Amino acid sequence: MATRTVTRSSGTRNPGTRRLGTRRQGPGVFGGLSHLALFIWTILTVAPIVYTFLSSFKTNTELFGGKSLALPANFHWDAWGRAWEKSNIGQYMINTVIVVAISTFFTMLLGSMAAYVLARYRFAGNRLIYLLFVSGLSIPPFLALSSLYKVVQNLGLLGTHVGVVLVYVAFSLPFTVFFLAAFFKALPDTVAEAAVMDGASHTRTFFQIMMPMAKPGLISITIFNVIGQWNQYLLPIVLLPGDKQDLWLITQGIANISTSAGYEADWAALFAALSMAIIPILIVYVIFQRQIQSGLTAGVGK
Repeated sequence: MATRTVTRSSGTRNPGTRRLGTRRQGPGVFGGLSHLALFIWTILTVAPIVYTFLSSFKTNTELFGGKSLALPANFHWDAWGRAWEKSNIGQYMINTVIVVAISTFFTMLLGSMAAYVLARYRFAGNRLIYLLFVSGLSIPPFLALSSLYKVVQNLGLLGTHVGVVLVYVAFSLPFTVFFLAAFFKALPDTVAEAAVMDGASHTRTFFQIMMPMAKPGLISITIFNVIGQWNQYLLPIVLLPGDKQDLWLITQGIANISTSAGYEADWAALFAALSMAIIPILIVYVIFQRQIQSGLTAGVGK
């Protein structure tokens, strides 16, 4: 009678194939503090915007009574209509859109070209020119107001949108060149060399090959320039005198509404005008949020 031998496999596994369990660690003390700080910062940033938007639907009694932090009793758009018609906020917004669009276009065009040349070409004075651009970041605008006023006046551009555009471009170029130089410097040399060998000129190589490769950085710095120029207040006050209200920008219009609100007691219209100035920039940031983050992370990685 044949005997059947049963081979039992041992319960031990090969140490090489043993899967070690990974213990998940918590965020720790510093992680918790960082999350708390971010939460507080979010509240401090979002709360004024929400308060401004809700206050545009309130009456003066609700604003200065005991219900200033409560929701409005009725959501009426009367204050928005008054801010648009009586305060000429629509004209101020159109002026701002035109000025910011033109100044941003020339800032990105000149800034990207300067950053590309300084990052990719070697010539005498390269480093000096780059340091001159970067040194512009250390000059606060209010320190140059008197000389800036004289320069624009001597050019015959005082009280014109052209003068404001030129000044915006001049003050935006240092950060634009500083930001984009890192992107162009990190791009591979083989791509540009292949384009030159194929007969492409330096101009064609820049616009058709190198600029698309630096698209994340271009989008990020474009949004930063739009936001900075849209919220600019000091330079328009100096360059656009008070007797030319038809040329005022949005910040000047809101300041005028704020001054007159103390006499007319139409604070809801003031908050409505503030909301009109905030909403376009907020929409732009929400739409291009991912592009801004990808551009910043790409710059860090490079």
